[in-house]
Amino acid sequence: MSAPFEERSGVVPCGTPWGQWYQTLEEVFIEVQVPPGTRAQDIQCGLQSRHVALAVGGREILKGKLFDSTIADEGTWTLEDRKMVRIVLTKTKRDAANCWTSLLESEYAADPWVQDQMQRKLTLERFQKENPGFDFSGAEISGNYTKGGVLKHEIFNFDVVLICHALLDYAFDVMSKNSA
Repeated sequence: MSAPFEERSGVVPCGTPWGQWYQTLEEVFIEVQVPPGTRAQDIQCGLQSRHVALAVGGREILKGKLFDSTIADEGTWTLEDRKMVRIVLTKTKRDAANCWTSLLESEYAADPWVQDQMQRKLTLERFQKENPGFDFSGAEISGNYTKGGVLKHEIFNFDVVLICHALLDYAFDVMSKNSA
């Protein structure tokens, strides 16, 4: 079984004063740097569908209303190497059009460049999910990402430009027939 798309293609993190957050089509990841030696019993973490709260040693680090809704009972947090808390939230809307522009409604927004990169990554992840026989992890994308755009991908050592969505299946059929 191949590695998940984000492991092969990387993630697009949004830096914050306490760490970073990033997203995939299905999940939002929050990585919070905590003092080395932190113990799990020092952590108070509350996860709800639209709210998150994190305190370490009684000091509030993160608290607020999430950008969009999540599945509350699927949210998890872990303490890694006693120096980082990782929170994983499952999005209720799992498609490339649901690219979070910020972690909370009024805080930790991605700047325009990071937001653009996040949208590109989610669109490529969607293409990968829709076409599991192809590897889109190194592809470049341009155009209107939420509506399909133009996908540039190297297949069989030729640069192939595929007009995505309506023409994507047609292009793959033509390529299959030509190689037979």
